Amino acid sequence: MALPSPNLDDRRFQQFVDDAKRYIQQRAPEWTDHNVSDPGVTLVETVAHMADQIVYRLNRVPEKNHLAFLDLIGITLFPPSAARTDVTFWLSAPLDDAVQLPAGTEVSTVRTEAEEAVVFATERDLSVVSCELAHLVVQRNGEAAVDRTSDVGEGKDLLCFAESPQPGDCMLLGLTAAVPHCVVVLTLDSQVDGVGVDPRQPPLVWEAWTEDGWRPCEVERDGTGGLNRPGEVVLHVPGGHARSRNVRREAGWLRCRVTGPEAGQPFYTTSPTVRSAEAFTIGGTTGVVHAETVRDEALGESTGLPGQRLRLANAPVVGDLPPLHLQIAERDAWTDWEVVPHFAASGPLDRHLTLDAATGEIAFGPAVREPDGALRQYGAVPPKGAVIRARRYRTGGGRSGNVARGAVQVLRNSVPYVSEVVNREAARGGVDGESVAEAKARAPITLRAQDRAVTLRDYEELARRAAPETARITCIEGEADQHGAHAVRVLVVPQAVSDPGGWLRFEQLVPGDALLERITRYLDDRRLLGTRLAVGPPYYQGVTVVATLHAFRGTDTDTVRRQAHEALYRHLDPLTGGAHGKGWPFGRPVQSGEVFAVLQRVPGVELVDEVLLHPADPLTGKRGDPTERIDLEPPALVFSFDHRVRVIGDGS
Repeated sequence: MALPSPNLDDRRFQQFVDDAKRYIQQRAPEWTDHNVSDPGVTLVETVAHMADQIVYRLNRVPEKNHLAFLDLIGITLFPPSAARTDVTFWLSAPLDDAVQLPAGTEVSTVRTEAEEAVVFATERDLSVVSCELAHLVVQRNGEAAVDRTSDVGEGKDLLCFAESPQPGDCMLLGLTAAVPHCVVVLTLDSQVDGVGVDPRQPPLVWEAWTEDGWRPCEVERDGTGGLNRPGEVVLHVPGGHARSRNVRREAGWLRCRVTGPEAGQPFYTTSPTVRSAEAFTIGGTTGVVHAETVRDEALGESTGLPGQRLRLANAPVVGDLPPLHLQIAERDAWTDWEVVPHFAASGPLDRHLTLDAATGEIAFGPAVREPDGALRQYGAVPPKGAVIRARRYRTGGGRSGNVARGAVQVLRNSVPYVSEVVNREAARGGVDGESVAEAKARAPITLRAQDRAVTLRDYEELARRAAPETARITCIEGEADQHGAHAVRVLVVPQAVSDPGGWLRFEQLVPGDALLERITRYLDDRRLLGTRLAVGPPYYQGVTVVATLHAFRGTDTDTVRRQAHEALYRHLDPLTGGAHGKGWPFGRPVQSGEVFAVLQRVPGVELVDEVLLHPADPLTGKRGDPTERIDLEPPALVFSFDHRVRVIGDGS
């Protein structure tokens, strides 16, 4: 909790007036008219109002000193974090030449009457490379590859795999160029010979050859139904795609590989065939960050004195290092200055400066008098009169950048041949900057922990400091038989933006490897010797609610059903659910009586007839027997999985 601030004087306006009237009775008893209409009482009230203002300002002194002490021990406000996502740029048509999208290309959401547009900028250059199909090779499991390019050119029907396909059989497509981060369309004229498979879930995987080996491609759309009919396959090729002589032909290789069937998945009895194939590039995907780029901002002139401070016109500053590119005009040339966290290692000739990302304040090195009387300069001092400018920095960040998938639709920069943009996944990672009250609450914890993890609370606070963009982090004691003695489990729940209707997909709640590695590395440097550390996601217990509701007469049952689904997903949400709306508590059981109350509050519901809970596995989709209570282990969270609600109305 925050350090308590003393109240130096708790008197208020009316108390000053009452004290003055009592003093008048003692010193001037002949003054008997103490009503507000008396001019003397009016003068007393005027003075009392001025005294009340002075006392108010006096009581602000402890708070000001408190903040000054926090600044003295190095407690600064955490700046906001910027949300990130991937955006796909779709071309209007296939092109012969590559389309270049430079870093800093801006896209945004649609501006409405109620909300401003949320702007994102690309973080790296993107080249949408043109390609064509050069080779088609068939390789059966364990056998040598056979080049069938000429057969396809002659329009012959050739088997994509072995006549009786086996897991490991593959069809390789060689492109004329490597197309990393691009969207490739494969147009295949196939014959319906691949008997036995379900076109909605064929036992196939599309992969691309990279320097690290074969990596899976994301399938945007498979119009062939698993190579069973003519159509198009739209693939998102991963980064790192490179040309190679993989099968004695140099090309940018893609392949379609047969996988082993999962439980209940139909498998090929006969290989599909292909008689023609084409390939072309139709788009590209790159990462974007919620930030606007500011260029060539004039900050003023140097005074030539140590410790000069300037402020950027736009704050907060977001982005990876370096967050600010600052230049100073020296001897008719612009020189670059480096942003450092502090001046402890800065010499008098080092062009160093510090940046407060939350406020946008820039500070140059101070001059400090040593105990022997000598004056030591930390960091160089810009020449007097030198012009200072911010060559480039980014401003933005915050929770507003956590937009849903499909929300980014506007291309703010004119790029030829780009017809539309879209984010195929929700943006996440946006966190608002720290407030003064939050910094005051954090200060005692920081002083106690001293950047060392001893208690579970220390691990939790340090993990949040390492990854402020996460939605929830909790620490529990690890089980000795599973994680070893003296183990600490850090459970990480990433930020996620639900789809329309409040639906969260399971993959949105799984933290990425880079995030877990960053938290692990940060905590590993601060843990006690001998403490075992396990950082990972919690266990998600799927819950399916099967309920029967009766609606009031004249109420639209479809609306009631939709609102009931939204209420269930909202209440059983691991991020924003629970009784207090701060996320379902770890280990808290789910009870049918509580779900009864949630459904009864839905507008239009007259009666909740029946509620059954089914434990479910979010990965396999299997459900357990109906029950009235589902218990959760301490490291577990609830996850809504395919609720079923029946609404009975007038015509039911």
